[in-house]
Amino acid sequence: MTVQNWELPGSKGRPIRGTTHVPEGDARSVVIIVHGYLGYKDYGMFPWIASHLCKQGHIVHRINLSHSGMDHGHGVFDLESLTKDTWNRGVEDLTILMHAVQKGTLAGQGRGVVLLGHSRGGSTALLAAGRHGGEEEWGSLVGVISLAAPAALRRMSKEDEHTLIGGGTLTLSSSRTEQTWEVGLGWLQEQIDDPQSHDLCAQVSEIGCPIGLLHGAEDATVDPADAITLAQANPTRALVRLVAGGDHVFNTPNPFAMEASPSPQLAEACEMMTQWLDTWVQ
Repeated sequence: MTVQNWELPGSKGRPIRGTTHVPEGDARSVVIIVHGYLGYKDYGMFPWIASHLCKQGHIVHRINLSHSGMDHGHGVFDLESLTKDTWNRGVEDLTILMHAVQKGTLAGQGRGVVLLGHSRGGSTALLAAGRHGGEEEWGSLVGVISLAAPAALRRMSKEDEHTLIGGGTLTLSSSRTEQTWEVGLGWLQEQIDDPQSHDLCAQVSEIGCPIGLLHGAEDATVDPADAITLAQANPTRALVRLVAGGDHVFNTPNPFAMEASPSPQLAEACEMMTQWLDTWVQ
């Protein structure tokens, strides 16, 4: 296995930063790992998952989206990028990455691609596949896997929405970096302006490839029932697996070394991913 870092221009010209794992011999497929909100490519379980799937013969790109505010490693957030983050910018990044694989700018040209997203990243992957799955640049998409993805994009309280729309500010913070920042109105405004393209269940219903929905049964951050809701939006394509005892990160600390032993919940989730990939990749 070889592992290499890279950067590509993403949405609004901000860099998408990635780490690619390439297996020995001919690769079977390409997996793009998409982090959640305040997550990043080097967070917790992502390096371990990338290494595990690469050993199964898959090229794996784990990425930091352009407006994640994260560089390589475990540093602090670029708050200007994070404040300007929106769903559309995440979807644009994934379109850029799909095109980069198709052109050969990123490893995996000519192979099927699976999007694998955690939490908000799972919703982003599903949203992108629903909006663009039938387009030529997305012709290599063979499956989408979400880990603990919310079933709705607009989860802010009505009170907080009114505050933002009225010109007020909402402050978020990161316990990891001890930084605080203001939520940008753009995140909410694009959903108000175009509700149909931000209706996640409606977009999931448009996905034509297989969908794997993994969720920890004890997830206190995103209700496990959200996996059922997403599956009901596309019952002929979606498969659901609830992992007993699993929390939002499948009981994985941050940081977590690629060579460490996984929790039983992470091991079960990865076994399910492997089975799905074996079925989807010809």
